[in-house]
Amino acid sequence: MKNKYLLAVQFIFTVFAINAQEKKLSEHVILISIDGFRPNFYQEAKWPAPNLKTMAEEGVSANGVRGVFPSVTYPSHTTLITGAYPAVHGIYYNSPFEPEGQTGRWFWESSLIKTRTLWDAVRESGLKSASLIWPVSVGAPIDYNIPEVWTLDKSVGRITPMRNNQAPKGLLEEMEVAVLGKMNPTNFNGDYLNREDRTGEMAAYILSKYKPNLMTVHLIATDHFQHEQGRNGKKVHTAIAAVDRAIGKILEVAERSGILEQTTFIITGDHGFVDIHSALSPNVWLVEEGFMEDKKDRGNWKATFHTSGASAFLMLKDKKDIKTLNKIREKLKALPQNYRKLFRIVERDELDGIGADPNAVLALAPIPGIAMNASSKGAVLKPRKGGTHGYFPDFPQIETGFIAWGAGISKAKNIEKMGLEDIAPLINELLQLNFKAENGVLYPGILERKD
Repeated sequence: MKNKYLLAVQFIFTVFAINAQEKKLSEHVILISIDGFRPNFYQEAKWPAPNLKTMAEEGVSANGVRGVFPSVTYPSHTTLITGAYPAVHGIYYNSPFEPEGQTGRWFWESSLIKTRTLWDAVRESGLKSASLIWPVSVGAPIDYNIPEVWTLDKSVGRITPMRNNQAPKGLLEEMEVAVLGKMNPTNFNGDYLNREDRTGEMAAYILSKYKPNLMTVHLIATDHFQHEQGRNGKKVHTAIAAVDRAIGKILEVAERSGILEQTTFIITGDHGFVDIHSALSPNVWLVEEGFMEDKKDRGNWKATFHTSGASAFLMLKDKKDIKTLNKIREKLKALPQNYRKLFRIVERDELDGIGADPNAVLALAPIPGIAMNASSKGAVLKPRKGGTHGYFPDFPQIETGFIAWGAGISKAKNIEKMGLEDIAPLINELLQLNFKAENGVLYPGILERKD
């Protein structure tokens, strides 16, 4: 009797698995994040990105994707793989706020994510995943993983921490023999475009050999050179060309491997970019008023601004210290107009609305062209150049892009606006992962169903 019961249960689960398999719109989803990706890279003729432009024309593209606050890399990438805002997933900034002074640590470990990820859902579904240079992925439940990570020891390069945290052990060495050559700080360096080539080659190798159902890939060159030269620098043009070439390597290997018809490419980013000319240092005001000291550990502090990209978030040593908070509000509102016009105060209710760090009591969101600086000494307003991000995501320049192409995707369709949190629900539907995005919504018009 017991054996008959077990056979019946096994039969039910087998039927369920077959039905779920039949419903899948895609066998392989490649989620590619282009750091600092902007819609005009695939919308304007001047940008050398033939693969991106072809996929945008043939598939679904967006005129803009609204990001999270602050619009910086690590919280944005975690929203991509959770469908949740930072207040839910717990990765509030690139670097966590450290009350005793910033050490330079970033949010590297996936154990810091407070909610379920697409990687979790893939593993729970019995499928396979892969990831390359993705933020907050150290120790993640990924079958083939080369995470983005480094150490605070400046004598140790970027390659060794990646080796120490790869999964499975030996994966990077396997790829060095097969396609890369020996990795070193010269041939895998964010200051040069050969890094994008190698990331593309790693992704192509893993897709060809292991055929993961979900692959997450992070390409960084467009961010690096927009920081250096601004939105329209010469190196930004070569950077988007290098990114496009890396994507082409993955496209080509999908075709060579005979899986292109069952593969979906989703190409997005984490934020746009804004050219800047000046930086504001609000901690100088706090030092002047005696709320903190000009010391690495902030000395005997009551309040401090934690800067993240272009914006600054006010932290209280004692969150119940309303007296200090009110004094800071008074200070900010009493500033001369020549300073006050450079930013707006984002109060807690608005921070809650966009899912920002619940520990911040307020934030300063600067106007385009101005960035916040963590300095607590010197002039309040200093010159800056190049570009940055981290702004409140309520204007077009800071929005990122979106392209979906391949299996299960509609043809030649444009979406005016969507949110970064809306991409995880799309991947869930393509792979039938039984994944619930806390804040995202599925746009069914992106999909093309055969039934």
